[in-house]
Amino acid sequence: MRILIASDKYKGSLTATQVAQTIAQVLAETMPDVECDLCPIADGGEGTTEAMVTALAGEWLTMETQDAQARPRQASYGWCGKEAVMEMSSASGLALVNDLPLNPQAASTYGTGLMLKHALELGAERILIGIGGSATNDGGLGMAAALGYRFLDAAGQEVEPVMQQVERMVRVQPSGALCLSAVPLLVACDVDNPLLGVKGATRVYGPQKGVQDVAWFEERLAHLADIVARDLGTDPRDIPGAGAAGGLGWGLMAFCGARLTNGFDLVAEQIGLEARVAQADLVITGEGRLDTQTLHGKGPVGIAQMARRLGKRVIAFAGAIEESPELHTHFDFTRATKPMDMPLAEAIAKAESLLNLAVRESVDAIRDLLRK
Repeated sequence: MRILIASDKYKGSLTATQVAQTIAQVLAETMPDVECDLCPIADGGEGTTEAMVTALAGEWLTMETQDAQARPRQASYGWCGKEAVMEMSSASGLALVNDLPLNPQAASTYGTGLMLKHALELGAERILIGIGGSATNDGGLGMAAALGYRFLDAAGQEVEPVMQQVERMVRVQPSGALCLSAVPLLVACDVDNPLLGVKGATRVYGPQKGVQDVAWFEERLAHLADIVARDLGTDPRDIPGAGAAGGLGWGLMAFCGARLTNGFDLVAEQIGLEARVAQADLVITGEGRLDTQTLHGKGPVGIAQMARRLGKRVIAFAGAIEESPELHTHFDFTRATKPMDMPLAEAIAKAESLLNLAVRESVDAIRDLLRK
């Protein structure tokens, strides 16, 4: 018998890989006749790279880059054959600069551009990038500069690629920029915000990055988009997802010809998830908390729907599970790992042992589902 373990992370406690390994260890001890296929999943946000590198048996590459406040740092990304898998948060993430006062006027995606450049120079034939968790609101301006785009003023002099200087820019020059046209660039993006306006990057996500003067950023992003539309002949500002990661979604489309796609669907396609579900006799999934939000594009429900379509039974383990009839219809068995009376902080600290215990106590239910 074959069990596919395709869980997302337990945010704040266990990575998707650690969840899969913990479940597999228990099953190896209690059901040695069962073969486990470990396939960590993600929906395009934090943890996507780790999940895909594990599922594809890839390797990690480390390179020198910089954070959103221009401090040197090392970042790692996945290398699977000739495919690079990365997250912008590894270089330009908010968590990397939380020791500094937020400075969105200067925060830059230049470090993300350096990661893309590194992969291109290594000969990547395809690049996948998740763009959640950004510290930036620069529309991908820094990223474009790292790839070789030049931004010029009225005198033809190069302008520093930061938001404070955008008003001086009158032209964007692509000559010398690394060409991505022959390298498919896929962006895992699970928001549908445009670049500008009431649902745009700045108004919706700017405050969490320290933005106070929304109009200031709107004017500069609009000016940048106008220049790019005229000089590069592309204007994706209204495409859903353009406003993701402080406008990096727009920047990746405008400067790199990227295609934005649903995070879970992208990961599922790349790791051959449907074929792996088809080969399984039972599927185990889950995440830190199963609730009504899980119904809106999250990995566990995506897995469950795929399993149902292929006639497979599916189990979910999660730290906590909301009592939602609609949610429970997607699974044949669910089990919360956190005791009701245990404080959340304690449950997070004990996440691995609680998951281990929950799986052990569910072995009879797993055997019953395998018999059906």
